[in-house]
Amino acid sequence: MKGIVPSLNTPFDLNGALDLISLRRLVNHTVESGCGGMLGLAVAGEHATLTMEEKTKFIEVVTDTNAGRIPFIVSVTAPKAEVSLALAKIAANFNAAGVCVQLPATFSRKENLEFLQSLARHSMGSLMVQDLDWTGDGLSISDIQFLFERVDQFSWIKIETQNAGPKYSAVQRSTKGALNVCGGWAVTQLMDAMTRGVNAFIPTGLERVYVTILEAFGRGEVEIAAELFERVLPVLNYSNQHVDVSIRFFKELRKAEGLFDTSFCRSVTSDLAENEKAESRQALETALMLMRDVMNIGRGKS
Repeated sequence: MKGIVPSLNTPFDLNGALDLISLRRLVNHTVESGCGGMLGLAVAGEHATLTMEEKTKFIEVVTDTNAGRIPFIVSVTAPKAEVSLALAKIAANFNAAGVCVQLPATFSRKENLEFLQSLARHSMGSLMVQDLDWTGDGLSISDIQFLFERVDQFSWIKIETQNAGPKYSAVQRSTKGALNVCGGWAVTQLMDAMTRGVNAFIPTGLERVYVTILEAFGRGEVEIAAELFERVLPVLNYSNQHVDVSIRFFKELRKAEGLFDTSFCRSVTSDLAENEKAESRQALETALMLMRDVMNIGRGKS
């Protein structure tokens, strides 16, 4: 698994029920955009609002539609460890490529080890640890190395912390490059991360744009990659204000590009003020224009 591994939004109909037809469209779009994998039931997927039955249906539909074309990773983060283990079993039953989990904040190093070892016994595939800390440096390098050396299936870490760039390199050094590193939270550190040899990136939306940036960088066309990424930044500056803003915005984008029938959000209930609506429309227009330009590049047009 490498490159762009988007975190999938969960589509709902106007009544708030799962929209499985839109979900199938999203999966096909993700594969056809050239992504190297996909992550489901994470924060962008409003996982905390879904029942276990709905999560099971989500996994079933994604794996059926994907048909093994690219790796599918299931987020099993939950308030209780036993719920994470149960979800990992379900993911294994549908032959998911692996699971992603955020370690409980209250766990000691020993408890984290026991938790990951239990997940490894239930999940069958690879383990990705989500190192998420909105205001701090997240897991210590020594804790990451400790867990990596003792859990064979722990092969990925998703770093979403302050000072992410230096941490990418520190993890690579401490594990001699054996632990795969991916960046998240809308890949704001994308250019720096590519120079550091990060293995994968987990954004939401704009899949073809990010794939095009990575391909240009891989060909040595660093200036082209940087120019294209600079056009993404106004969108990220808007969407990264808050996770609720991000979920709402990218669902609006999914609807605008014809993937989702609605932009209904379960986890976002507050309405936008008029000035906020104008800002959202501007970001949406910027994203759509960027997507059209990238499609034209793919077709060989100027």
